[in-house]
Amino acid sequence: MIMEKVTIREQQVRDAKRFFEILNSPGLKDFGVRPKTIKDEIVFFKGETKRRKDNLAYDYTILYGKEIIGGIGFKVDQHRKYIAEIGYFVDENYWGRGIATKAVELIEKEGFGKYGLHRIEIRMSPNNPASEKVAIKAGYKKEGLLKESHQEVGGKFRDSYLYAKIG
Repeated sequence: MIMEKVTIREQQVRDAKRFFEILNSPGLKDFGVRPKTIKDEIVFFKGETKRRKDNLAYDYTILYGKEIIGGIGFKVDQHRKYIAEIGYFVDENYWGRGIATKAVELIEKEGFGKYGLHRIEIRMSPNNPASEKVAIKAGYKKEGLLKESHQEVGGKFRDSYLYAKIG
């Protein structure tokens, strides 16, 4: 069963090359994160320890068996430290298998359990029905449309749907 093969673990610097490949694939053009070089991705990974220590963000690698197929993490709201927002991506060769949904379920256990969050949010473009489906399947409830709430690379603002779950 696919779900039994999906796990998450804390990101490691050695994951940077694979993340660079996934994030720069054509299918993730709307994701909003496209590192320019593997070195840029390594620099990001090296900052993970400080982000965790400062309770800013917690990033994980999504594994399918032993293969790195994506990333997931949450950023803690710095004004309301009991709220966090999940972000995730999966290699396009693994889309449609329920992997992102399983990864969301795994990370929310970390957030609600280990880190004591009370509320977890997922925001996505209204033009991303696959991500919306992940939120719904993971039990998140739609709370509304946030007008021009997300700034893309290049400066353009776009709307986002807001889904949330209370722990």
